[in-house]
Amino acid sequence: MREELAGFTIGVTADRRRDELAALLERRGARVVLAPALRIVPLSDDTELREATRACLDQPPDILMANTGIGMRGWLEAAEGWGLAEPLRSVLAGSYVVARGPKARGAIRAAGLHDQWSPASESCDEVVDHLRRRGVAGQVIAMQLHGERQPECTLALEAAGATVIEVPVYRWAPPTDPAPLHRLIDLIAGRLVDAVTFTSAPAAEALLRAAGDRSEAVLSAFRTDVLASCVGAVTAEPLLRQGIPVSAPGRARLGALVRTIVDELPRRTVTLKAAGHLLTLRGHAAVIDGELRPLAPAPMAVLRALAQSPGRVLSRTALLRTLPRGADEHAVEMAVARLRAGLRAPRVVQTVVKRGYRLRVD
Repeated sequence: MREELAGFTIGVTADRRRDELAALLERRGARVVLAPALRIVPLSDDTELREATRACLDQPPDILMANTGIGMRGWLEAAEGWGLAEPLRSVLAGSYVVARGPKARGAIRAAGLHDQWSPASESCDEVVDHLRRRGVAGQVIAMQLHGERQPECTLALEAAGATVIEVPVYRWAPPTDPAPLHRLIDLIAGRLVDAVTFTSAPAAEALLRAAGDRSEAVLSAFRTDVLASCVGAVTAEPLLRQGIPVSAPGRARLGALVRTIVDELPRRTVTLKAAGHLLTLRGHAAVIDGELRPLAPAPMAVLRALAQSPGRVLSRTALLRTLPRGADEHAVEMAVARLRAGLRAPRVVQTVVKRGYRLRVD
């Protein structure tokens, strides 16, 4: 199989670059569920941004903390509209510029400015530690915010003697249509997705918050069967605080994120021999003798249960527990029939009269 992610279902929580990420995953064979957890919206009232810009012109900052590419571009575009772009670039050109990540660095350079340092972890904490070691007493720091205030960073720098000008450019808002996010949460809780991608820490927090009374089921799924794949260490922090193991690339890029998923998901599959066939279980499909066989959720659930104990007989009652609520033993029989038809290898699942079903391993 050339499509490394064929048979896997992956949730995408990004908004702005969701189509790009979805295309990268689909190109590798994945089934993608789009469910933006948040969206970026410009500030409806730009008074605060204008005041912060004026403050930077009146007190030219010694240090500029550029947190995001979209934020830096939005700030400079707003300044252009006020006729302040050139004065702003002029004062920022004299600053010690810290770009928190590659996108912020790109925006800084596109504006004709020069960045002096970036944190390896892309975290605010590392930036603050670096600046405190460098010394900030008596200095003015312009901090471009990324969607929300960062009081812990601001207070730490002020405690070290700096004056901090917070520059708000945009804010995070709930998705226009929350239905896809709640559908993804249901899929996570039901373990019907194999991985969920996160490209920002606020999006990870938003998904966990939106889970509501399904929180325990979602956390349990992430801690066991569903891979939480983050674009970088900063994005992973809200998940790690909940005891969720995460995968993340060494470089915070979408391409690197996809490569990490390509490496990780196939390693999590179950492979066994049954009735002379080589059988591998993927998210919504089985691979039998190298051929992908997509399966509906009910037959896939039955196959997973049987594969946990190859050769062992599972009763209809035991298999019924793997199906959605409200199903009956007839639904088990239908799921087994559909499983056999889907695999196109009827001998793999054996009926044991008056006892149940098992995977034939002899």
